[in-house]
Amino acid sequence: MSALSPSLISAPKASQWLKLTDEGHFELRTGKVELGQGISTALTQIACDSLGVSPAQVRWVAGDTEVSPDEGFTAGSQSIEVGGQAWHHVGHVIRSHFAKAAAKQLACHTDALLLKEGVFIAPSGKALSYQELAQAENHAWQALRVDDANATRIAVPSDTVVTKREDLWLKFTGAGFIQDLDLPDLWHARVLRGPHPNSRPLVIDTKVLEALPGVDRVLVQHHFIALLSRNEGVLIKAHAQAKALTAWSTPDLPCDLDAEVLLPKLSAVSHMAAHEMSRPPPPAPATLTLQRRYSRPYIAHASIGPACALAQPSRQGVQVWSHSQGVFKLRDQIAQALQLQPQQVHVKHSPGAGCYGHNGADDVAFDAAFIAHTWGLSVRVQWSREDEMTVSPMGPASLVDIQASVDDDGRICQWQTQVWSPTHLNRPSWGDGIQLLGAWSAFENCMPPTPKDVPLPTGGGLRNAIPAYDVGELSIEHHFIDTSPVRVSALRSLGAHANVFAIESFMDELSEAVKLDPIAFRLQHLNDARARYVIETVAQRANWQSRGEAGSGQGYGLGYGRYKNKAGYCALIAHVEVAERVKVHRVWACVDAGAIVHHDGLLNQIEGGILQAISWSLHESVRWNSQGISSHDWENYPVLSFNDVPELDIHLVDAAEHPSLGSGEVATGPCAAALGNAVAHALGIRARHLPLNPERLMQAIELTND
Repeated sequence: MSALSPSLISAPKASQWLKLTDEGHFELRTGKVELGQGISTALTQIACDSLGVSPAQVRWVAGDTEVSPDEGFTAGSQSIEVGGQAWHHVGHVIRSHFAKAAAKQLACHTDALLLKEGVFIAPSGKALSYQELAQAENHAWQALRVDDANATRIAVPSDTVVTKREDLWLKFTGAGFIQDLDLPDLWHARVLRGPHPNSRPLVIDTKVLEALPGVDRVLVQHHFIALLSRNEGVLIKAHAQAKALTAWSTPDLPCDLDAEVLLPKLSAVSHMAAHEMSRPPPPAPATLTLQRRYSRPYIAHASIGPACALAQPSRQGVQVWSHSQGVFKLRDQIAQALQLQPQQVHVKHSPGAGCYGHNGADDVAFDAAFIAHTWGLSVRVQWSREDEMTVSPMGPASLVDIQASVDDDGRICQWQTQVWSPTHLNRPSWGDGIQLLGAWSAFENCMPPTPKDVPLPTGGGLRNAIPAYDVGELSIEHHFIDTSPVRVSALRSLGAHANVFAIESFMDELSEAVKLDPIAFRLQHLNDARARYVIETVAQRANWQSRGEAGSGQGYGLGYGRYKNKAGYCALIAHVEVAERVKVHRVWACVDAGAIVHHDGLLNQIEGGILQAISWSLHESVRWNSQGISSHDWENYPVLSFNDVPELDIHLVDAAEHPSLGSGEVATGPCAAALGNAVAHALGIRARHLPLNPERLMQAIELTND
């Protein structure tokens, strides 16, 4: 590892990462948490390989603010690239330390040792375990540090380790999700909220709420209203009645719903985000210039299991169980809101039912912490489906305008991009204030922080706005929308979904204009050998050359991207049929994520990313009216159904010679682009605005006919 991760610097002692138990177990600590992506399995593989132990000996403590190292957020496809690399380093430092100690006590050279299930075995047959060695030299073990990037590593042969998804067993059979947790003397709570995050109750009649059947207590502070009961079943009915009895003031929302019309009308701050030249301009003027606009709407997280949290008072302050992606940042924000010290708030991660960014997990955790701390009760707060779809953060809408010129040789010589988008990051601790919905309601002086976005090269709204291709002179302008009609924050891939969709759609349109095959046109502008390999491989697997003419109703389309322009590579081809709607028959993908730690885990990540991108790109769009968010249930916010899951053919490149790269979000943008290009091939007409549902396709057809 060329440089130490911040977590190794902030947690420099080996004992902060590993506890050796008397029972012979290895209690491993990490700040990266299980969100359904299988990270616990991949980290187990890394730890077992680096320590020389078996999975049966491993116990993980993940995302616990009293025990785990602070590794920031589990986000951005960095769990393996950063968290995995951290544990790879930690494990080898610990292994080397104990190998030296074992060789000394067993009177042999370290090269002669064999390591089997945590036991160092000398040629003589004598053996010592990690635990025995630690006990013999407790002071040296407790003083061992891992914050040395050049720490000596000793290779000791050990058995090959194969791991399985151990986290799935509880999820299939018992209390595997936070929604299943229980506490002694537990109260249930539901928070009363309007149809928009900024809705406020016009009148709060506490007596009416207290009189509802099943309601045992009502907590009202400023605009925060919580109903409590011992019986969750009757509380659900009471909560529905209370919503029907409460009138809300809702902010005026714009009449325009389509992103390409709405976004340019919103207040924005514009600046030049990038300007570079990859090669000298051509001596002659460009022979062709093309300009197109593409967009995506606001998208909901739409987790199948709505947000949930538990909390109970503690001697110090309050303990919280949450499915947050960043327990340390959440701890700090809860402490700030409740005017406590960070050490008075203990947050423990518990898996939720799917998480792909900043959903309602942090907000519901504050709800539970606030109620528990205010009334001294153990409480479980469960959001409703309507809460989940209306007041949790949405994925921001984006509008992407691209203009490019091509020279006599058919090469792009100039490329200009303009992006309109709100911030893609409003997580707790991002900004100068508190990013918790309940705190804004409970405390009169608590206001949402001023939004800001992530600059390039990583980018928020501009993520992957820099083309992967050699385009000559490049300029990118960002129109940062400072006031959004709906609450927004991070959603899987951030701006890469819209930007890759736009870039790859535009590459197809340019290739058509210069009468070149779309893949040949891309390869003409692509020098990265790994990028070329994934494109050429997926083209071969999908038999690209036999895809047929445009306009037949059957279409094939390609999408390519390298996530953040520095993580995993993904090329993807979709086969669709367009009749009354778009039907995806098959998707081929080729992914290079460097060294593969856990094959099934990586495969699951790519499959999940493809299916989610199909749902976003064909179906999903947040809608509103004068009363607030109207896409508040599955009828008004349709998602991909099991009947529409296509056949998937995914090839993972075995690139063991390269470092592991982030992969959880690599397929999102390329899949959207492949669908857009496949639909254009099927119809002979380009639909440039997501989602590609029947309404949007009819708009494209009518626009073409006009």
